[in-house]
Amino acid sequence: MIPRGLARRIDRLSRRAHRFHRYAHHPLCVPYTGEVLQVGRCRLCRGCSLAALGGLLGCALGFGFPPQAWPLLAVGCLAAGLLGLGSLLGWRAGKGLTRLVPAGLLTFVWVEVLRRPSLPGLVLAGGSLLGLAWGLRAYRRRGPDRSPCAACPLGPPGFHCPGLAPIRRRERAFQRLSSRWLERSVKP
Repeated sequence: MIPRGLARRIDRLSRRAHRFHRYAHHPLCVPYTGEVLQVGRCRLCRGCSLAALGGLLGCALGFGFPPQAWPLLAVGCLAAGLLGLGSLLGWRAGKGLTRLVPAGLLTFVWVEVLRRPSLPGLVLAGGSLLGLAWGLRAYRRRGPDRSPCAACPLGPPGFHCPGLAPIRRRERAFQRLSSRWLERSVKP
């Protein structure tokens, strides 16, 4: 059994070692430069950053409009659903249109429903949450877009990929250090 203090220490180290946004799976090479935002030592996928920004904008709009703007709620849900469905069916649009806009519209709908709860609003919000869950599941099943890797002279991403080298180095360093800590905790 691992001592509780050591487990916490390894967890803290793990969070620092894995600062790279794990759902993005973008190599850190030149073809993917536009897909990854670097904030200090932390790297975030541009799509997720735009979705978060859309959520913030939707929240601001939700509090800016008068409550019970039902036509806006219905249009927001419909537009977000169509954009999400088009993206999942293979229609390639910019990340601003497929991440920022749906996130903003859905957050706007949820804020409106929270401000003035009613049965139609709750149905819209519940349906949009189900649609979002389905979309996230389909997105994760589809996996990341590896089209820039197809043109790479080094071939598909793998051990030889220079874009994955920083991630691999950080992971190895984490494994070495945590192994040392675990060995020390076992020795009498």
